[in-house]
Amino acid sequence: MTRAVVVDDSHFMRTVISDILESDGIEVVAQADDGETGVAAVADHEPDVVTMDVEMPRMNGIEAVEEIMATNPTPVLMLSAHTDEGAEATFEALEKGAVDFLAKPGGEVSTEISAHRDALVEKVRSAARADPETFGEVDTTDDAIETDHAYIENPTLVVGASTGGPRVVERVLSDLPRNADFRVLVVQHMPDGFTARFADRLDRRSEYDVSEAEDGMRIGGGEAVVAKGGYHLEVAGYGNGRLRLRLQQEAQRHGVRPAIDVTMETAAEKVTGPLTAVVLTGMGKDGAAGVEAISSVGGATLAQNEETCSVFGIPARAIETGCVDRVLSVEEMGKAILSTIRKSE
Repeated sequence: MTRAVVVDDSHFMRTVISDILESDGIEVVAQADDGETGVAAVADHEPDVVTMDVEMPRMNGIEAVEEIMATNPTPVLMLSAHTDEGAEATFEALEKGAVDFLAKPGGEVSTEISAHRDALVEKVRSAARADPETFGEVDTTDDAIETDHAYIENPTLVVGASTGGPRVVERVLSDLPRNADFRVLVVQHMPDGFTARFADRLDRRSEYDVSEAEDGMRIGGGEAVVAKGGYHLEVAGYGNGRLRLRLQQEAQRHGVRPAIDVTMETAAEKVTGPLTAVVLTGMGKDGAAGVEAISSVGGATLAQNEETCSVFGIPARAIETGCVDRVLSVEEMGKAILSTIRKSE
């Protein structure tokens, strides 16, 4: 049985979250009303997973995550207010080692959380499967990749990730030199309200111009977009080295929207230039069909290895298709992506 510690300064929220989890067979072994007490509860009970509020007295959720990762590495699911401030704090917690997050639908204290019980239970179970050995902060300062090579013109890169993905996506993009001139499409399973902030962070930490995708926009070399939460991102057209994008809200695939498969399949259909697909850490099978589609048109396909994945679901399902060219660690991924477009000496 999955064992959880629930940390939230609201007695109401602790009770509602605990009741939801226990009604679905997840044992809540302790509750805590601030980060300091939560850290102690993790040490005492050694749970499989922790749900962690962000804003709390004495020790907030970010500080608590950092302390847990340093003393008793345990998967932490952040419960975040659906605000700009909540989004920024959530990304800070992910940097410190939290594996995933769920946006509280109504803010800090919400009676609506019970209406999202399925999402909460799914996120908790997914987080509980995460490997604590992968939780160390991702180093984005590695300058070992050589950047003075010549590359094939007009390459497109599609990156898909879910649980544990934000830090890994950041590392991958930060490893890509601007002169590689990719058009980059990032599909990270993430709700609306967070994808714009994620794009801002990627923009600051990579050499690429990164923004949240908009319907009808066109992107060229050196530009990247993050799929907007709540929308599938399609490649609607390709010409003169530029991608034309479309956002749509058709049915979810694999229970998510945006779905990696939608972006990869439409890229395989529309892009005639060099095309590379990368699938990273996450739960589920989204991306497997997309990898097959890109492989079928001669594109390169790469997957993150199990040792560096928080959750080895998405890459594993893609590998099972037999269409993945190479399986690599996070540290190797940037160099491998560049090798797919390097001109022969």
